[in-house]
Amino acid sequence: MLHLKNVSYQVSDRFTVGLINLSILKGDHVAIIGESGCGKTTLLKVIYGLMDIDNGSIFWKDRKVTGPEDNLIPGMPYIKYLSQDFDLMPFTSVAENINKYLSRLEPETSKARTDELMQVVNMTAYENAKVKTLSGGQKQRVALAQTLAKEPELLLLDEPFSHIDNFRKNKLRRQLFAYLKEKNITCLVATHDSTDVLSYMDKTIVMKDGKIIAQDLTNNLYKNPTSYYVGSLFGDINELPKQWFFKDAKTNETILLYPHQIIIASQGKKVTIENSYFIGSTYLITAKANNKVILFFHNTPLKVNADYNINVILQY
Repeated sequence: MLHLKNVSYQVSDRFTVGLINLSILKGDHVAIIGESGCGKTTLLKVIYGLMDIDNGSIFWKDRKVTGPEDNLIPGMPYIKYLSQDFDLMPFTSVAENINKYLSRLEPETSKARTDELMQVVNMTAYENAKVKTLSGGQKQRVALAQTLAKEPELLLLDEPFSHIDNFRKNKLRRQLFAYLKEKNITCLVATHDSTDVLSYMDKTIVMKDGKIIAQDLTNNLYKNPTSYYVGSLFGDINELPKQWFFKDAKTNETILLYPHQIIIASQGKKVTIENSYFIGSTYLITAKANNKVILFFHNTPLKVNADYNINVILQY
């Protein structure tokens, strides 16, 4: 188990991460989400031991995580951190970059392990390619395999798919998180991508201004966002007067609705269509009522300036 108790770290005179209280079970996959500058990356670095915290304590199982004051080489050996900057050897091959962290006393075992990790990150075809010739996304995949080669008990990933093309990203995510579950490796992922969160994370932590403002099972947090800010991190969301749809609601009450929860109906709140955006399997419709913009999905484009009634469905 990872356990943080009353942890704080002052980044500057204007920004402090903490107080952080957090417990994560062995084998869990946890997302850390929040707007840029909220403290996600700093929190990962603190957990890894790259900084000396100002207050509190961090333990992985029964081992205390300490910073540079106690370690000549910062970072704990049983925790691995993949940052947004890649520490690769540019003039050696993909296989050599991965293999350098494996045993030289058992070359056949190390070769098999290297081959396994190249398959996990879809880089087998580039086994002999020099790293300097690779794209940014390919380098990110090599860095990921290199981190896995170190056999971490706890893996910290900072925007791990940010450089990778969408058509490769989906398959890579499936393979990586399946591999981590199979090996029972605990994983924390700082990300802006809601697909990373919804499909693969057991639990989600939301940060704002250096603080944890929400944490729950990912499914629960998505279905019951505690604020507009929390809901917006999963994608488009509407905050609308509840009385539009529920007449017994109080005047100042609002309701948070994802676009798929709003439908065209024979009765409901009248809105005026502003635009229709094709997004693949459906259209994202923007409409307006009482100077509020409303976002919802519809299977066909709707005529601009036409009036429709909308209502809600609360199923997910």
